[in-house]
Amino acid sequence: MTNVEEFPAGARKLTEFEALIGAAPTALDAIPGAVYLCDQEGWLVRYNSEAVALWGRLPNANGARERFCGSHRLFLPDGTPLPAEDCPMADAVRSGTATRNAEVIMERPDGSRFTALVNIRALTDFRGNVQGAINCFQDISAHKNMEEEVRRKSTDLEDFFENSAVGLHIVSGEGIILRANQAELDLLGYRADEYVGRHIAEFHVDAPVIGEILQKLSCGEKLDRHPARLRAKDGSIKDVVVTSNSRFHDGKFVNTRCFTLDVTYLREAERARRESEERLAATYEAATVGIAEADETGHLLRVNDAICKMLGRSREELLSMVFLDYTHQEDQAEDSANYARQVRGELDSYSVRKRACKPDGTTVFLDVYASAVRDEAGRFLYGVRVIQDVTDAQRMEDRIRESERHMRDLLEGLPAAVYTTDANGRINFFNKACIEMAGRTPQLGDEWCVTWRLHTADGAPLPHDQCPMAVALKEDRPIRGVEAVAERPDGTMVPFIPYPTPLHDADGKLIGAINMLVDITERKQAENRQKTLIDELNHRVKNTLATVQSLAMQTARHSESLPDFSKRYEKRLLGLARAHDLLTKRHWEDAPLDYLAREILAPMMASFGERVQIEGPSVTLNPRAALSLTMALTELATNAAKYGALSSEAGMLTLTWQVGESAGQTALDLVWQESGGPPVQAPTRRGFGTRLMERCIERDLGGEFDLVFDVKGLCCRAAFPLQGSALNG
Repeated sequence: MTNVEEFPAGARKLTEFEALIGAAPTALDAIPGAVYLCDQEGWLVRYNSEAVALWGRLPNANGARERFCGSHRLFLPDGTPLPAEDCPMADAVRSGTATRNAEVIMERPDGSRFTALVNIRALTDFRGNVQGAINCFQDISAHKNMEEEVRRKSTDLEDFFENSAVGLHIVSGEGIILRANQAELDLLGYRADEYVGRHIAEFHVDAPVIGEILQKLSCGEKLDRHPARLRAKDGSIKDVVVTSNSRFHDGKFVNTRCFTLDVTYLREAERARRESEERLAATYEAATVGIAEADETGHLLRVNDAICKMLGRSREELLSMVFLDYTHQEDQAEDSANYARQVRGELDSYSVRKRACKPDGTTVFLDVYASAVRDEAGRFLYGVRVIQDVTDAQRMEDRIRESERHMRDLLEGLPAAVYTTDANGRINFFNKACIEMAGRTPQLGDEWCVTWRLHTADGAPLPHDQCPMAVALKEDRPIRGVEAVAERPDGTMVPFIPYPTPLHDADGKLIGAINMLVDITERKQAENRQKTLIDELNHRVKNTLATVQSLAMQTARHSESLPDFSKRYEKRLLGLARAHDLLTKRHWEDAPLDYLAREILAPMMASFGERVQIEGPSVTLNPRAALSLTMALTELATNAAKYGALSSEAGMLTLTWQVGESAGQTALDLVWQESGGPPVQAPTRRGFGTRLMERCIERDLGGEFDLVFDVKGLCCRAAFPLQGSALNG
């Protein structure tokens, strides 16, 4: 007896779990994150809208309850499937184990996945008993992507350092080489152990230069292409330029980062260029483009070597010509008219692309940039014509145009519907396959899609401005994994998969989109056929299971002992299995009766030869009839070999059949006749084999079964309608 009174029920403090369950349905939505609760059995009892959004589905729909997690599927971070019963929430409910900052991958019904950071805590009552658990999780896919990006950038940075084509090295504040890439080592011919760890001054030819470099860097100055000379391992001297800066930590000089560029050949080229400039006296002879001067009539006054090479003519020859003399006849008028206007002062400058004829008969394309030199009064003195050979560029443009024409022809020849639009969704091209798929001829300028009408995959109307192509252009992203249905003007429907893809110019600006519509009619038909086959398989499995059940019950009823049951049951199952094997060889399609009979009696025909005879017209049986008849013939064949005509040396077996009309439908009449065997005695009771055959013929096939125990030999007659079967020949 105790004098401690229990508190009234209304005053009892609620546990965490009870408080959360008793709160308003929208209370969890106030939590800034995805949250859900499970009870002590793991059933989902509460979740907020953010959890539903991340899951991409609504749990416990249609009255079905779910345990441990509301996501479509779970995976470990390495991609291994994680059954719901093994997830962290299951551990929390079963054992009270808390999970902190664990990562799992959740999959939505649409197949998309995200990495979730989960924090799970068991909710207990005041005695420590687990009442449920709470899971707070968040999508950290962006964080994981950022980690991967940082890792990738670090890898890229390391790759940049090690595999850069420019020499790179890091030098400590004391001048010791801490690290060098392969390009630096290759430049000087040293191995890493011969170079790294030594003082940088050991490799500089000019001590004052390296001293100046180290002094500037230690003071925080940056070096930009500072000239220096380095001594290679083979003793040669390398002219280099050094670009470097310093790294300081807490005001202390830590190290330098140096780029070493070999300019030995550039130095030699520079010397050669200076010598050339001195020889040419800075004249335009050094120009790589053609330069010519012409008087007001177009007579050439001065030309450089470049234009002589372009036109394949000597300087003397050109100076005796006007520029129209080498211009292609079809291009003379435009250049002549523009030059005349320039001479008159109507044009300051102009440009023209024209063809020029060389003495060897070849034609080159020239871009001419013409300007005029005038006196103080504005009178024309001479024209300056800068000429560039653009033959290769012109040919490239011609090839591009040809490529565009070829691409258009290719798109026209594709069996799939392909069309393009501008950035506003206006159709500017469609191929012939679009006409066939749409059942009409679209019009250039139509918006969004070439089809007449659109529907979603489930048959709902889909406005053109909401179609995948419109979404791709409006959101500037490719659309994948969507199915739609096009309706033609004649009412026919065409299911298809669109592949709209935005197109951008060299600057990344959206200029339009291309869409390919793949007709999936055949795939849909195949899916429907597959569903039909699965339904048929289910039906056949149920029938087989019913047969197996009947075999077991009937065999047990007439067996004297368990071993006797096992022997009899195994024999019947083997007979059923043989029937299935025969149909499986035919892929569960219609089977010829002659084929089934010979397969069943093949062992006897091999042993007894002409004592076994099979005769009858060509008849094809449907799978149901083939299965039932195979089981009946197997039962008769087993009895004939053990007790009947084939158990003696002179016995005969004849299997014959005919096809005729009975009650207005085609029927098969089959006779099994034994003779020459031991005298036949009628059994005192109907055995299971007899009942099995009666069931196969009479009940399963709706036929007639007659078994006569004639003393001269067993005679069995089976007749049944050929429903779904065929008489061949």
